[in-house]
Amino acid sequence: MSIVGLQLDRDIFLRDYWQRKPLLIRNTASDYSAPIDADTLAGLALEDTVESRIIENLNGAWSVHQGPFSEQDFSRGNPWTLLVQAVDHYLPEVAQLRQWADFIPHWRVDDVMVSYAVDGGSVGPHYDNYDVFLLQGEGERLWRLGQQCDSSTALLEHNQIRVLAEFELAEEYLLGPGDMLYVPPGLAHWGVAQGECTTFSIGFRAPRASDLLSRFTDSALETIPPDTFYTDAGRAKPRRPGEIEVADVERARQIAIACLQSNGQSRWFGELVTEPRYAVDEQLEEEQAIAVLDSAQQLQVNAAAKLAWQEQDDTIVVFTNGASSLQDKRVLTHLIDLCTDRQLGGQELALAREQRECRQLLIELLCAGVLHSDDEYD
Repeated sequence: MSIVGLQLDRDIFLRDYWQRKPLLIRNTASDYSAPIDADTLAGLALEDTVESRIIENLNGAWSVHQGPFSEQDFSRGNPWTLLVQAVDHYLPEVAQLRQWADFIPHWRVDDVMVSYAVDGGSVGPHYDNYDVFLLQGEGERLWRLGQQCDSSTALLEHNQIRVLAEFELAEEYLLGPGDMLYVPPGLAHWGVAQGECTTFSIGFRAPRASDLLSRFTDSALETIPPDTFYTDAGRAKPRRPGEIEVADVERARQIAIACLQSNGQSRWFGELVTEPRYAVDEQLEEEQAIAVLDSAQQLQVNAAAKLAWQEQDDTIVVFTNGASSLQDKRVLTHLIDLCTDRQLGGQELALAREQRECRQLLIELLCAGVLHSDDEYD
């Protein structure tokens, strides 16, 4: 299957659809075949280290079962759906699907969730707070699109899933193998399996505005001199004793805003958006990292790890799993290659090993669990 063969004009998509309206993409690749089948997905759901759920519906009542599962759990009389999170962290063939989103910054990609459903299986009408590409694997699924939703939209009472109390049908599409549907944040959607089917959901992450403000404020607090105080020189005499006047509050607000605006740091954002949702286990001691680097034929980015960078003055800030470090600009070429291809090998790896700054960066990435070598698992 040709990953680069996605039938999509990226510029038009970003201009007219991204975070605006849904888009149906038929025949994503001429040689499309589902990366994995239902049996492989079920096998993952048996593992206690993999996050999985089964959602079933009986006469309008929704129930949720948490994994890991046994084979007997897949024998049910009601319509049901198996959902397995972060399958791209375990299977390289699923991780490849992330390349279809290479026109969106890598730090925006969350994970690839995969679902299997029997005929009539569904998770109900719902909305997400993030963008998602829904790629049909095997079989067919009918997708219904509805109203725009937000935190005030009514939900059914349930403590494990968010099912809409009402769904206003606007359009519907039947997706077959290789078809894809893009759904922007907040748009109600409802998929129902038409026979057995699998669906690959490429989801994107977006930090909450409250988290942005919290991190930005924390960053600003580190830069404010301790002798900076509230000031009110030239103020008018208070009209009534003990009263906090509107002008007092406004003056305090302006001081706080001025402190935020004077914060020139930007590393807080990269640290926030590269915090991994799942544990990164393949961390190494420095001696181990050096040995791996010197013997590796190829280094790959750990699927669970988060890697991004920012050009800042005469340096490069590299963000890894919520942390940041300053690097020499000479690492930039190899860093771009690593972020683009999610791997470094051949002549590029040999050159990076020879260049002092690049070598040190690769050692740091190995120690942080961002990189690993396939040779470790041979």
